[in-house]
Amino acid sequence: MPIGLLGSLAVCTIFYILVAAGVIGGVGAQPMLAADGSGLRPGSPELTSACLAIKDAAVVCSKEALAWTMREIGWPQVGNLIGLAAGLALPSVILMMVFGQTRIFFVMSRDGLLPAMFSRIHPVYRTPHVVTILTGVFVALFAAFFPVGVLADISNWGTLFAFAMVSMAVVALRRTDPDRVRPFRTPAVAVLGPLSAIGCVYLFFSLSSGTKLLFVAWAVVGLVVYFSYSRRHSNMAAGGADTPDDRPAKGEA
Repeated sequence: MPIGLLGSLAVCTIFYILVAAGVIGGVGAQPMLAADGSGLRPGSPELTSACLAIKDAAVVCSKEALAWTMREIGWPQVGNLIGLAAGLALPSVILMMVFGQTRIFFVMSRDGLLPAMFSRIHPVYRTPHVVTILTGVFVALFAAFFPVGVLADISNWGTLFAFAMVSMAVVALRRTDPDRVRPFRTPAVAVLGPLSAIGCVYLFFSLSSGTKLLFVAWAVVGLVVYFSYSRRHSNMAAGGADTPDDRPAKGEA
């Protein structure tokens, strides 16, 4: 599984680079710059105003950049097919991300880091219905009140922070818990771990100032939850270990 995940990331990275190179080669980079020469932030009112002034005649202004590019270079039907494929694929990607978030909350609740209600199992469908409903409501509210550029930045800083923490934790666990069962061992962990964390931190600080302030606010909320509830109720705090994957969750027979 780890090899498959790493291989998939490598293939996706290559395809992203090739697609970006194809778009730039077809219609040019077409950057939208502010008066001081800096790039306009995606989803910002400034970018929207600049795009309206040129009637969206730039790839950065399009909500379907690849399809727009194909239409611009004389392949409108191919562009329409790409747009249709994207419309069908995006909901599945969003649902996958929402599904993953519900399972994170579910496992945190099962380990005592969140209230037990988040790991309740539906008696008929055998799914964590409470946390699924709550996650869906919050996702809908964020989608309704935040621009897509801000949502992208929120997703980016959350992912970068999590990856940085995991990278440092892997290095620390090699020293603090050397006997832990490891089905997969990171090669050259003393080199790859710090490099991965440094890369994530660098990308994090390349985000906008508003995004970093929002991260600080969410971090404060997380610390409040941890010190007011999670620290006292976690299984490890009670002297036990993390809940094993094959243990029935609360509300499960």
